Amino acid sequence: MIHTRNLTKVHRNGGVERKILQNVNVDIEAGDFVGLLGPSGSGKSTLVNMFGLIELPTSGELLFMGHDITRLKERQRVNLRRGSIGFVFQDFGLIEELSVFENIELPLQYLGYKRKDRVMKVNSILEQMSVSHLKGFFPKHLTGLQKQLVALARAVVIDPSVILADEPTGCLNSNEGSSFMEVLYSLHEKGTTIVMATHSAYEAQKTQRVVQLYDGHIITDSIKGDL
Repeated sequence: MIHTRNLTKVHRNGGVERKILQNVNVDIEAGDFVGLLGPSGSGKSTLVNMFGLIELPTSGELLFMGHDITRLKERQRVNLRRGSIGFVFQDFGLIEELSVFENIELPLQYLGYKRKDRVMKVNSILEQMSVSHLKGFFPKHLTGLQKQLVALARAVVIDPSVILADEPTGCLNSNEGSSFMEVLYSLHEKGTTIVMATHSAYEAQKTQRVVQLYDGHIITDSIKGDL
């Protein structure tokens, strides 16, 4: 599904270069649950952004579902991202002026779903996430866990090929984080492909496979039974 070969990312600021990722080689297949583990500055969020077709590599190859991303035009990348990738962010990324229902519905509007189909899909995912009772609420009325479950519902409602979660428990307390990880794991058990960036070894251990980054390099790539 996602394949990189000698992937490199360099940020340039005037005459100063900073290497964010260096010669990254990783393969993520359909049905995987991969934890990208590393401290701040290790390059994991940049790698998630590349998997999400938000950033392009400086050099190397990035294949997403058979597409060479570096050869696609920006509009092609946007269309591929909207229809294939669900995002969950550390800060939830909900729109404060929209209700829970409307936040979840929004990506379906971008994809051109008819109103009745949007209502059906949103109500179904609200029930799946056990947040149907919150559909008329606004983000400011929600707990951290509730916000992240709504964000996850928004990611899942488009039936994405992959969910990319960048530090999804970073703004949650330990109990909320554990509850959220249980929901994420249940989605994986149903066949959802998930890539999660985290600085927490404890959270990473809950994934199927851990890819550990340090200073832009992959230093280990281990399946759960090898940890």
